[in-house]
Amino acid sequence: MNIEELRNFCIAKKGVAEEFPFDEHTLVFKVMGKMFALLPLERIPAQCNLKCDPERAIELREEYDGDITPGYHMSKKHWNTLFLENLPPGLVQELVNHSYDLVVSGLTKKLKEQLHSL
Repeated sequence: MNIEELRNFCIAKKGVAEEFPFDEHTLVFKVMGKMFALLPLERIPAQCNLKCDPERAIELREEYDGDITPGYHMSKKHWNTLFLENLPPGLVQELVNHSYDLVVSGLTKKLKEQLHSL
C-alpha cells in the first residue's frame, strides 16, 4: 500500500479530517479532532504512525519485526510505526481501522453522538 492509497482509505472514514498541524511534511488524520494516523510524506520508505492497543502493539512488533516498530516521535506504548512497503495492504487497513476505533471509543459522549449523526 502506498501513501496515496492509505490517504484515500483514511479520509473515507466517517468524521475524518486531514491536517498539517506540525509541519508541511506530516499529514495527520483526525476523527472528531483526535489523531489516529500520521503520514510523514517525505520519508522513504513510506511509513505511517497508528494508535494501537498496548498488548497488540507488542505482538505486532514481534510478528513483523522491523516492519512494525514503536511509534516514531510518539508514545511507544500506544503508537506503532508501520513501514508500508513490506506489509500486506489488508493488515494496514485492519490497523487503520483499529486505530480509528480506539480513538472513537475514547471520545466524549457528545462527540460520539455528533459522529453518529454525520
